[in-house]
Amino acid sequence: MATQANASEYSEQSIRVLKGLEPVKQRPGMYTRTDNPLHVIQEVLDNAADEALAGFGKKIKVTLHDDGSVGVDDDGRGIPFGLHPEEKAPVIELVFTRLHAGGKFDKGKGGAYSFSGGLHGVGVSVTNALATRMEVTSYREGQVARLVFAGGDVVEPLTVAPKGEGDRKQGTTVRVWPDAKYFESAQLPLSELTHLLRSKAVLMPGVSVTLVNDKTRETQTWQYKGGLRDYLQQTLHGEPVIPLFEGEGTADSGHDSFAEGEGAGWCVAFTEDGSPVRESYVNLIPTPAGGTHESGLRDGLFQAVKGFIELHALAPKGVKLLPEDVFARASYVLSAKVLDPQFQGQIKERLNSRDAVRLVSSFVKPTLELWLNQHVEYGKKLAELAIKAAQTRQKAGQKVEKRKGSGVAVLPGKLTDCESRDIAHNEVFLVEGDSAGGSAKMGRDKENQAVLPLRGKVLNT
Repeated sequence: MATQANASEYSEQSIRVLKGLEPVKQRPGMYTRTDNPLHVIQEVLDNAADEALAGFGKKIKVTLHDDGSVGVDDDGRGIPFGLHPEEKAPVIELVFTRLHAGGKFDKGKGGAYSFSGGLHGVGVSVTNALATRMEVTSYREGQVARLVFAGGDVVEPLTVAPKGEGDRKQGTTVRVWPDAKYFESAQLPLSELTHLLRSKAVLMPGVSVTLVNDKTRETQTWQYKGGLRDYLQQTLHGEPVIPLFEGEGTADSGHDSFAEGEGAGWCVAFTEDGSPVRESYVNLIPTPAGGTHESGLRDGLFQAVKGFIELHALAPKGVKLLPEDVFARASYVLSAKVLDPQFQGQIKERLNSRDAVRLVSSFVKPTLELWLNQHVEYGKKLAELAIKAAQTRQKAGQKVEKRKGSGVAVLPGKLTDCESRDIAHNEVFLVEGDSAGGSAKMGRDKENQAVLPLRGKVLNT
């Protein structure tokens, strides 16, 4: 008896505090997607993209090596490798080994990044924790700093040497060997990786993104001068009803409710058939689950189209427009810039910042209103599309309404009605309880037999 009590004893010794990167190794699913290593590679890639977003890099290169490792090179400012004033350790080491350490928490004046996808300071340290090996090289101020980690721990301490002949002037190179034991599959999904890299190039016109595959000896490079419009035209299914509508808006320093530089760029197409293409990004981070910035786009489009329809009195009597009528046939690429975005969870698939609805909507609505009133014939085509959708939706709604009502006073909720309206021919079965009701329902003739389950014995009727 005593041994059993000891085995399940709950005392001060029972409480464990996980230090360093231990929490990540114990519960990787809290910090990243564990179906394959794409997301941990994306963390490194996002850091390179943030340098380009801040205006310090023009090239990003991803290399898939023969040994299963992945290298990411950028020509940004290079990670600082001096000692941290408070932590007394090299900054480059802190970035990769401490959760919640990074250069993206200080926004505004004096911060290293105004806009960035990195916010939690967890990102690349997760990559390090879930990798068997990770090599980091930083080129900065005429010097080259290098250090190597294994399983999140430093195995080759920092070495700093002067820049050699063939070395780059500045930038960072990170090479990762993801640890297969943390992932369901150790294979990187190539199509998803290519889509991700291509979208980075689209969102940063002028920046070239390269993918080198050592196994197949293939190299692909993406660089878009035309940005979102080019991209949407290439990915669109079906012919657009009206020309692509694109625009962008950013808040200036005098804006009362948004920070300088916040805003969005978008390109929207309306098609009558084909499945809509919908992609949205916040500070270059893909948000496949949407979020408040998409709601802002939806709201802006709806308000503008509704305003146009009212102004030109195009709506037939009794048709009430809803946002989904305008939005149902819309394909879009949306890229929002938010100073301090709040994402849902560490994978950042959905944006939760409340202000983003107003931010995007406030730029989309006036731009589209102006555009529609300048191109009235296109405006009318778009209105026609939305009204048609509203009419179809209302018709479908009426059918359901008809089926429900039977001209009698309100029917009991439990009654499963029959389809026929011929009273002489119809029957109602009173059955005891829901379970009998279920069996009766399965065995009845839908046409003329209704079933009403009652609580308790049928005597109660």
